[in-house]
Amino acid sequence: MNLEIKKDLASNWFKMLQESICNSVSDLEKNNIKFKSTTWKRNLKKDEGGGEYRILKNGKIFDKVGVNFSKVYGKFPKQFKKNILGAKKNPRFWASGISVVMHMKNPQIPAMHFNTRYICTTNDWFGGGMDVTPSKKDDNEKKEFHKILKRMCNRHNKKYYPKYKKWCDDYFYLKHRKEPRGIGGIFFDYKKENFEKDFKFVRDVGVTFQLIFQKIIKGKIKKKWTIKDKEKQYIKRGRYTEFNLLYDRGTKFGLQTGGNIEGILMSLPPLAKWK
Repeated sequence: MNLEIKKDLASNWFKMLQESICNSVSDLEKNNIKFKSTTWKRNLKKDEGGGEYRILKNGKIFDKVGVNFSKVYGKFPKQFKKNILGAKKNPRFWASGISVVMHMKNPQIPAMHFNTRYICTTNDWFGGGMDVTPSKKDDNEKKEFHKILKRMCNRHNKKYYPKYKKWCDDYFYLKHRKEPRGIGGIFFDYKKENFEKDFKFVRDVGVTFQLIFQKIIKGKIKKKWTIKDKEKQYIKRGRYTEFNLLYDRGTKFGLQTGGNIEGILMSLPPLAKWK
């Protein structure tokens, strides 16, 4: 398949998924509050793509939701290209993706994160995943979340779930605190075995995330919470912030390739605390 067709298929899917997820969030909020949309360009002087990030704040369910779509291209900086697959000799790249972060008003409901991307250098590959970060332990929720992920992965390859679960556990780990960020999920990168099969899996990951966040929210939205619960949530958000600023690949990639700063940092919670 022609590479330009692959790029169009991937970026069109990410854009459509952004619209669909925002519609789902608006439906949960019963359209009482709207997303604020911001479009941006990577380079104002020449065409190097850009994107759109949408943020919803202070809803009845969500403290903050960010849904970011990007499609950018150009050259990696010299100091960065050696770290990217296929960019050492030729620094040109093309990248598109969607990232979603949800911080909840009710501390009984976990924070949720999802992203998928397609990157082209002299190689081309998919990456992404999803994970859940509760501030209150819920073993049943954890079990059900991983059961859904395993079922989804098994539709494509029975090796995916154990491999991508471990990758997620290793990746979303705060080394300086020696603790996991949340209850895990799946994480994958450099996925380039077969475009058609890989793209089918990536689409399934996106659809499954949409089903999961609606299921979790609807199951917990009426649960009562206390000020003590909220304080625990703020502390957990501090951990979330530490990970995203210290370790997150997407944050580093965006900042080092001229991405939109507000769009990149939309993952940060509106309010966090440290002891």
